[in-house]
Amino acid sequence: MKNSGLDKILGPIDDLDSVNLGILVQRLARERKMQETVFNTIEDGILVIDSDGVVQYANDAARNIIGLKNNDIGVTRLWKMVPDLAQSIDRETVSGQKKAAPVLSREVELNYPEHRIVRLYMVPIDAQIGLDDSGGYVIVISDVTEEKVSMEELIESERTSSIVRLAAGVAHELGNPLNSLTIHLQLIERKLKKLALEGEGQALSESLQVCQGEVQRLDAIITHFLEAVRPQKPELNELDLVELVDEVLRVQEAELNDRKLDVKIEVSGALPVLLGDRGQIKQVFFNLIKNAMEAMQAGGQLRILARYDDDFVYLQFIDTGSGISEEEISRIFQAYYTTKKEGHGLGMMIVQRIMREHGGQISLESQKDTGTVITLQFPQQHRRTRLLQGGDPA
Repeated sequence: MKNSGLDKILGPIDDLDSVNLGILVQRLARERKMQETVFNTIEDGILVIDSDGVVQYANDAARNIIGLKNNDIGVTRLWKMVPDLAQSIDRETVSGQKKAAPVLSREVELNYPEHRIVRLYMVPIDAQIGLDDSGGYVIVISDVTEEKVSMEELIESERTSSIVRLAAGVAHELGNPLNSLTIHLQLIERKLKKLALEGEGQALSESLQVCQGEVQRLDAIITHFLEAVRPQKPELNELDLVELVDEVLRVQEAELNDRKLDVKIEVSGALPVLLGDRGQIKQVFFNLIKNAMEAMQAGGQLRILARYDDDFVYLQFIDTGSGISEEEISRIFQAYYTTKKEGHGLGMMIVQRIMREHGGQISLESQKDTGTVITLQFPQQHRRTRLLQGGDPA
């Protein structure tokens, strides 16, 4: 058998004396420093735990990912950082003997020091070469948050595309009979005018006008629906977000007053001018304000807060409405999911799509029977330019 690297460093144990022992210690110190340097250059986290889950070693990446400090090494159990991980390790015994430790691979969600999704690959250490008499585990931690988010966005994009194709097909099929109805109603209208009937003729004419009005209304619904769900590349122009909010509020002013709702806009300084599609951003604001109105009782309040930092402009829509449960929040951006009796379940999906196409983000916080906070994050022009130059489609 070939000698291991450690054997080469140690040399023949029988030849050790006080001088050679000092040389050996120096060699081991250099070897340890080299190995730590190697492990700390690896992007994945590497942990070594004993059979009780106490962390005996962690490279820099592992410490950053799970929030370990220097004084945690040799003291803190991994289960404290990743509570549900202990359930994956089978500690049961069979006939008084511990089962063979399994090789494990699983994904867990961490919320400290920040929200991450990580993949853990755990390899048992043989008890004979382990940290104690019962072995332990070597654990490789890979941060797969970006991979998961990208995959979810891809799935959501494909789902949206399929919905749009279906909606376009249905709208087209509905458009054909509506066109036919329009033509025949026009023919009937001409016949009635020629007959110049009185009494019943007048009643028929009024009914005809009602039918024509309903056909026009259905045609408008289909047109607006297609405009809403069909992805359109934003036409970028300079925008004043607060000015757009004012425009939308003026359109909704009558309904807000009728519902006896109070609206307050609070702006922290003069906001930077952004690049965006005027119509699409107004649609975002209209949907969010409409949702807030419908969630509140008379006397409710909607606050719209605007602020900015070096890279982004933020708009928050804070209502005192009925709120959204934890179960509903996870589904709020899904197509056709709605908490309203008469909702179509496309509004928030469309809002999220428009924000993504503008390089922005939307986040939602809510508490049942208390209210909802929706935050829109828009990139400033200089940041958007850097993203485009770097190849980011947003």
